[in-house]
Amino acid sequence: MTTERAHVAILDDEPEIRRMLCDALAEAGFRISAFARATEFEAALRRTAPDVCLVDLGLPDRDGLALVHRLALESGAAIIIISGRAQVQDRVTGLELGADDYIIKPFDPAEVVARIRARLRRGRGESERAAAIARFADWAADFDRYLLVHRDGREVPFSHAEGEVLRLFLESPKRLISRAQMQESLGGAAGESFDRAMDVRISRLRTKLGEDPKNPRLIKTIYGAGYIFLGDVRWG
Repeated sequence: MTTERAHVAILDDEPEIRRMLCDALAEAGFRISAFARATEFEAALRRTAPDVCLVDLGLPDRDGLALVHRLALESGAAIIIISGRAQVQDRVTGLELGADDYIIKPFDPAEVVARIRARLRRGRGESERAAAIARFADWAADFDRYLLVHRDGREVPFSHAEGEVLRLFLESPKRLISRAQMQESLGGAAGESFDRAMDVRISRLRTKLGEDPKNPRLIKTIYGAGYIFLGDVRWG
């Protein structure tokens, strides 16, 4: 899939914002669906799966953060929040709930296009091994289905955002991954909001893997340096 054929779904109740984004994305060659109401947006997602969702938080018929969280759990799409809420805590909350990126209004449409393309480039790198499954310890990580499968048959879903972090670990087992390396690989602005979002994603992954939070066996924190994944990993 090329970025020019990627499908972007826009959810924003401001007509001018929708029009501006549609114009910029159409000019960049993307396929577009645009919605003013969450009910219309969710109905469309049941019929077709976009590659990227641009979601405003200030929606008239749905709590935007709750919608982002559900999308992160149930959708394979990358999720980018577009919002006038500029406080650090708002950005932290959005990222903690599973968003991949957060863009503050007002914005330059060219920046939105660039952020989408960057996200899709990372997604293309993942899709080169989309059919592969990573096996480690008692688990198999299926990145096609966004599932962790235990050897006893249990299936534990993970979000798109959690999957990005998990793949980063599984592609570099037994190697220290610093915060700076995570930021460079996963994108987003460095700082407190990014660090907290990573902490939350890693904590959730540990919980899903059944790790003891006080003494995790697989994802170790190296204080002041970063993280290291200690398991042996086999792809395929």
